[in-house]
Amino acid sequence: MSTMTKNSSIVFFDSGVGGLSYLEQARSLLPGATLHYVADDEGFPYGTKTVRQLETLLLDRVRRLRARVMPEALVIACNTASQAGLKVLREAHPFFPIIGTVPAIKPAAESSKTGHIGVLATERTVVDPYIDDLIARYASETEVVKLPAQDLVSFVERHYLSSTEDERRAAVEPYVRLLLDCGVDRIILACTHFLHVEKDIAACALALGAAEVEIVDSRQGVAKRLAQIISELEKDDSGTAVSERGRFFLTGEPPFDPSYAQWAEHFGLLPPERL
Repeated sequence: MSTMTKNSSIVFFDSGVGGLSYLEQARSLLPGATLHYVADDEGFPYGTKTVRQLETLLLDRVRRLRARVMPEALVIACNTASQAGLKVLREAHPFFPIIGTVPAIKPAAESSKTGHIGVLATERTVVDPYIDDLIARYASETEVVKLPAQDLVSFVERHYLSSTEDERRAAVEPYVRLLLDCGVDRIILACTHFLHVEKDIAACALALGAAEVEIVDSRQGVAKRLAQIISELEKDDSGTAVSERGRFFLTGEPPFDPSYAQWAEHFGLLPPERL
């Protein structure tokens, strides 16, 4: 009989429900870990805030979650938060593994057949110098179209669960059409919220006659990096860990929007509670 080990506790953090897709991806590589989730409903949305506002907000939220959960690692499953706050968070928590999400510029540029790629992101992300640096490093010979889709973030957060397929298609179509008009054959989802409408975006592109367009995101890369870090942290452990059901935290005051309970159940998490 194998010896049971203490399971890893990992927190995924986002402004809302976008990062849940990253949590789901990580489950396949970390079956013995307990994965918790924090949706900053009090601070939502992030895409309209300044860098200074986001830094202050993120420092507060990470302090609170570490006091409440004491995780082994943290994934900032939000491109806007990663670009604005990852540096200050790592400085404030130097011995705590914090993984950010990065727009998948490199794989999109490398796989593009036309040399034209599109980035769908929040208002904050498209103007951040960080994304320009990624483009300069990994897509200097590629035409990159940066398109803010702030309204789509709110649609996913507030209306996705109650939406019909036609409503989702109508929400994504203006953005898909604009990108296709620019000749892109890769659409980078640089906001985690957009992963929930990934299939709708792909279907819309196909309906508009762009069968060669592919959707690109960073889920797999983040999950692999997280698994590597957890493996290094537990290299002296032996036996098999058993995961527990993760907790779903919100930062605002109850009563919570009922949709968050639906999100928690859909992703196998406990009912929402206040951080």
